[in-house]
Amino acid sequence: MTTARTTGRPSVPVLPGTGRLRPLGLDEVVITEGFWADRQRINREATLGHIRSWLDREGWIANFDLAATGGLPAGRRGREFSDSEVYKYLEALAWELGRAPDPALEAEFRGLVVRIGAAQEPDGYLNTQFGRAGQQPRWSALEWGHELYCLGHLFQAAVARARTAPDSAPEEGDDGLLGIALAAADLVCEAFGAEGIQSFCGHPEVEAGLVELSRITGNPRYLEQARLFVERRGHGTLKDIEFGRAYYQDDIPVREATVLRGHAVRANYLSAGAVDVAVETADRELLDALTGQWGNTIAHRTYLTGGQGSHHQDEAFGDDWVLPPDRAYSETCAAVGSVMFSWRLLLSSGDSRYADLIERTLFNVVATSPAADGRSFFYANTLHRREPAPPVSMDEVSPRAASSQRAPWFEVSCCPPNVARTFASLAGYLATVDGSGIQVHQYASSSIRTALPDGRPLALDVETAYPRDGVVRITIRETPDDAWTLTLRVPAWAGSARVTVHSGQAVDTFEAGPGSVPIERVFAIGDVVELELPMQPRITAPDRHIDAVRGTVAVERGPEVLCLETVDLAAAVEAARFGDMVIDLAQEPSERDGRVWVRLRDALTPADPWPYEPLDDVRPPVKTDGVEVPLIAYHDWAGRGPSAMRVWIPTA
Repeated sequence: MTTARTTGRPSVPVLPGTGRLRPLGLDEVVITEGFWADRQRINREATLGHIRSWLDREGWIANFDLAATGGLPAGRRGREFSDSEVYKYLEALAWELGRAPDPALEAEFRGLVVRIGAAQEPDGYLNTQFGRAGQQPRWSALEWGHELYCLGHLFQAAVARARTAPDSAPEEGDDGLLGIALAAADLVCEAFGAEGIQSFCGHPEVEAGLVELSRITGNPRYLEQARLFVERRGHGTLKDIEFGRAYYQDDIPVREATVLRGHAVRANYLSAGAVDVAVETADRELLDALTGQWGNTIAHRTYLTGGQGSHHQDEAFGDDWVLPPDRAYSETCAAVGSVMFSWRLLLSSGDSRYADLIERTLFNVVATSPAADGRSFFYANTLHRREPAPPVSMDEVSPRAASSQRAPWFEVSCCPPNVARTFASLAGYLATVDGSGIQVHQYASSSIRTALPDGRPLALDVETAYPRDGVVRITIRETPDDAWTLTLRVPAWAGSARVTVHSGQAVDTFEAGPGSVPIERVFAIGDVVELELPMQPRITAPDRHIDAVRGTVAVERGPEVLCLETVDLAAAVEAARFGDMVIDLAQEPSERDGRVWVRLRDALTPADPWPYEPLDDVRPPVKTDGVEVPLIAYHDWAGRGPSAMRVWIPTA
């Protein structure tokens, strides 16, 4: 089994200066096999190269060359935020190099940094869309320009490199990325400081990047600038637009808001950065406000999959309970932002409900986006496709974010590199430590090698086929002589679980309910802690306030949401009758041949040229004999060609 390296500074995307838990990094946790290891492998072997080829093909990297040689604006290609896709790709490379050094990736990384650095102005300004002759002036289009947003992704890429570079290629010296980022950050502080421009970017992201720069450099200036950006938002500073100022969270101050609203990616990125500010400045009021917003958003504005955003027009949250499955936008980037927000709250509080949402979102949105080969992606993630979609060309840019099939690239291609950087850094979201021991939040076969804050070394190996089955086996490989606590998570969906501790000839078994399960004892090398989660499929009913899915149910198994695809109906019923199928609740879902099966009935409704009639004339549908049909994990849908699909299945 592959083992992790231990260094003095965790290789993690976010490292709070204080909080309930400290995250374990890529230098402490290695995902070794299974569901997430497969996706990390494909990400490294296929997705990164795919992204690079499209960045080159679309000219988004070449924009930096044009900036350096005076070729702008005439030759520039891509949207105003295309710089950010290059930075996200760079961040993904940094995390991959942190996971496993590779000379070819290292050379690619350094070559790209050189091209980016050549485009930077002497005062630190770095953007290919603004600021040069023939372009709009710097900071002149804060509503839509994305200048600060792009820099936020540059800062996060630099942080990733700073936290992984010592193990990447120390013999080659500094690649210069951190210096590029700090020069840009210094300019931002000068331009937007207390006496500077009293505004902010329409798309949050720079806030989290600035705080993380402050954490790695110890420079409070960057933290203060992030705080200013958070406090300035919500006072009607940016221009009003057709979607309203809520679109970019400039309608209500962050600490006064009660729920996430507006553009779902913006809302989550802002919340993640605001948690960072609250934690580092000990602002309890702000942190409490964000905690409340998270809770209300999960309770009223989040899909079963963990997806967020029900408006296509503005990629935004709807009002409470507005969660139509066929109009679910559920952008992949919003899911990444949700994980960022939830992770920060988890580190601050230790509350397992944040890990529950992270698990749901990772399995059912983030993992849904990429195809099995890692070379095409969903941007939006609908929960109901009424008709099979036409095939998508694998050699053309998709102009539609709401593509009905996974596409190789988009005119707005924020999601592919966002997925790539998330998968590359995923080991940093599995486990944490505190003064008492280790907490395991997400289940994947992995090797954990770390130390407690007092220096006591700990080593664990995690073995599991999760989510194929619910057994998680943790073997103690190194342990202190005195007592410490291993904390496991029983997901809310599980209801209960069985925990068994094997120590020599002694066996201790107990039942545990949802939430954190601390196991405090003097462990010995070779002890095994086994968690058994119930994985039988279950029927899930929606809250009655969600009008769009009244009279329907969904089927889940473990952390996975399942769905019905027409490709699985062909042998049982005519695919054309897809919309008439109802689930037979008299028969429980069953498992065989590695699939979950349900019984469906065809509810035949007499044809009528007008779809409305008086209540007294309503004729109940004639239900045919049932047929058993297999379901598929939602994250695998559309992998077998064009297909209609639904998560919520009618009951009548």
